[in-house]
Parts: sequence; C-alpha cells; structure tokens
Amino acid sequence: ATDEKSWPWLMVVFCEIANMTEALRVNTGSVIGLDIGGTKIAAGLVSFPEARVLTRRQCATRPQRAAEQILDDVLTLVAELSEFCRMETGRSPDGIGAGVAELVDHDGNVTSSQTIPWRGFPVRECLSRFAPSVVESDVRAAATGEALLGAGKEYELVVYVTIGTGISYSLVIQGLPYAGARGNALVLASGTNMFECEHCGRENHFTLEEFASGPAIASRYMAARGRRGIRGEDVVLAAEAGDSTALGILSSAERAVGAAIGWLVNILDPEMVIIGGGLGLSGGEYWRSLEVSTRDHIWAGDSRDIPILPAALGR
Repeated sequence: ATDEKSWPWLMVVFCEIANMTEALRVNTGSVIGLDIGGTKIAAGLVSFPEARVLTRRQCATRPQRAAEQILDDVLTLVAELSEFCRMETGRSPDGIGAGVAELVDHDGNVTSSQTIPWRGFPVRECLSRFAPSVVESDVRAAATGEALLGAGKEYELVVYVTIGTGISYSLVIQGLPYAGARGNALVLASGTNMFECEHCGRENHFTLEEFASGPAIASRYMAARGRRGIRGEDVVLAAEAGDSTALGILSSAERAVGAAIGWLVNILDPEMVIIGGGLGLSGGEYWRSLEVSTRDHIWAGDSRDIPILPAALGR
C-alpha cells in the first residue's frame, strides 16, 4: 500500500462510494478514485472493505488544453488502473468516483469551466465505459471524506474549506454534503465583491481568489519582485525565511481568507471547521495567522472558540 493520507483522491473514493447506486455497494472489491484539479490529475485504485491503496498514477492537468485532451489523459489513467485491477484481482473495478475542480450538479454534470473546460462535456458518460461512474465537485468529495473518516468524524455539522489553486467550501450535515438547489453551494471566493471608497468615491472590485489563492500570492510576489516561475509554496517558504515582501503578501492573504471563513461560521453556525488544500495545510505562521483572523471575524461569542482543524486525510 502507499501513503493514503497524502492523496486527496482517497477522499473522493469515500465520498463517491457513499453516493453510488446499490449495484456499487459492494462488501469487497476495488474502486478507482480520480482527483482532477487545476495542477494535476491524481488517480488511485483502492480495495474495500479495508480501504487499502493498491496503486496510484498522476499526470499534469495543463488546463489550458482542449477538453478532449484533458479527458484523454484521465481515460488513459483509468485504463491503466483497470488493467492493473484485472491483473491483481482477476476482475474489473467495481466503480469510478471522480472529483472535479468545477461546479457539478446533482446529476454529475460539470456546469462551469473556471479551471477545466468541461462545462457540458460528457465526462461521466466517458468514464462509464470502464465501470459505473459518478462525478462530484472535488471540494464536496474532500469534505465528505473528512466528515466521515477524517478530522470531522466526531461531529454532525462540519464546514470544510480548501485553500490552494482555488478557494471553496462545503457544508456537511450528518455525513452528507449540502450541494444546494443546483450543486453550486461551494462558491466562496470566486465571485467579485464591489464597494465604494467613502473618501474618493472610487468603485472597487475585489475577488478573494484572485488575491489569496496559491496562484494569486505567487503572482503578487512575482509582480513585486520582478521575478518569474514562482509558485504559492515558494512564497510560503520565502516568508518562513524572513522575506519581508513574502511576509506582507502572505499576511494580507491570511487576513482576507480568515475573514471569509469567519463569515461562513457566522451564517452557517457549524460545530467545527476543517481547512485543507495545499496552501491551507502549509502550517507554521500561515496557519496561526489564518486561525487568528478567522476567530477575529466570528461575531457570536459562543462560536468564537469552535474547533478549527487541519484536514486529516490530505490536501
């Protein structure tokens, strides 16, 4: 087995198994989990009931490509894992669960193209050539995994926030993710807020994801330093090394995201908050400042001390 905790598609598997049809509710067998994000496509074959990772695959997403090209890479990984499953177990996978970094409706249709150009694209139908398949938003898959088996397993009302390439959330109620009327109840930082300066009257537009996500802090750092090829994790490392520019950018990002998480707590009143994603799990000063900002923006006194925990199952 490999290290399951470092692989977010394991959470996808657990989420999708919980929502599959009766034909896929197997006591023993293997399931393919897919995590299709803006940076990478991660895939793994997981055996049940022991939830053991048998093998894994990964490739770069390169989301600027055509929808068909990205899907071809996904199907290649699925074909490789399906063949491995047949060789190792003598049978085909029992199902496929895919988490996609986009909006996904109740029928498994991708309904946005913010990162991956799959809006209206028959992703589930193509995966179903290999095995019965379900498609879900990646943040809801991760949130469900954390609520059932991770940091939130002792709680019934959990908010999960991911901070990485994007910033989004999911509310999980008694082990079930709340998707909203159309599957869109995950948008936290993609929409633009408008406010007018009381001093000069200027109309300002602010999008949290364009200010505080991993790519955003990297872009801000590169612009300030006149450098290229910087990633979000590089800014975190620079801040930890005492780089004043990185410290300033990271501090402003932490405060802004903390305000958004505090706002979520104010309107949803969860029992606890779980934070995941590559940037969200940076630890160190980033985590400490994010937690302080979050609690500072929680209005109700008896909510201000709720547990705020890092994701236990991985990014």
